[in-house]
Parts: sequence; structure tokens; C-alpha cells
Amino acid sequence: MRVLTFLFIVLAQTVLAQGSIKVTNGSGALLRTLDRLSGNVADFKITNGEEIALGNINVLMKECRYPSQSIDSNAFAFLVISGQETEKLFFEGWMISSSPALSALEHPRYDVWVLKCIPYLKGNFIYQRTF
Repeated sequence: MRVLTFLFIVLAQTVLAQGSIKVTNGSGALLRTLDRLSGNVADFKITNGEEIALGNINVLMKECRYPSQSIDSNAFAFLVISGQETEKLFFEGWMISSSPALSALEHPRYDVWVLKCIPYLKGNFIYQRTF
């Protein structure tokens, strides 16, 4: 019983430590897209609030966050992906750059991945809004 209690305490501390990561808002994200029919791969810079057309789908970038200690370590982007003609919602939620299969777009033709966030720039310096 003591061993189970000890393991529970250790696991609980690990989970709490993971939840306390400070994140910074980016001004947008770098997305990679794949057209499965043509095999074309393209990278797009998209800012928060911007919507881009990709074939017959629209990609709306709501927000991008990254760990404050390193912009290149991970990216969390909130995307809304819908059809242009049917307005069918294909994806709405957070995509994570380090685990693209965890929350992926389900579309027969297109794949979309988040590569990284784009930081806010103020002059020649990166301006970080930390939470």
C-alpha cells in the first residue's frame, strides 16, 4: 500500500509539473500542407485571425502558442478548417507540432500540420507576451 501511495504522489507531481509550463502567444504560425492527389507540399505563414484558401478548403488561424523558454521546441495552434463550397467543418481545435497525429485533420485530399509559431516582432527584438 505504501508503494502505491508513493507512486501516486510521484505521478501526481509529474502531471502538475507538466501543467505549469509557461507559454507565449505568437503572431501566427508556419503551416505545412500536403495535397494527396498532386503530391504538392507547401509551407504557409499565416497570422492570427487570417484565413487562407487551400484548394477547396479554408484554413482559419485563431491563435498560436509556444513554450516561453524555446520557440522551436513546440507549437500549439488553434485552427478552424472548413470547406469553401459546402462550409462543412473538417477540423476545429488545437494542433500540436510535436504530436501531429494527436489532433489531426480528417480530410480525403489535404493534410495540414503546424511547424512552429511566429513570434511578435517589435523593432529588431522579439516581443513576448507570456501567460
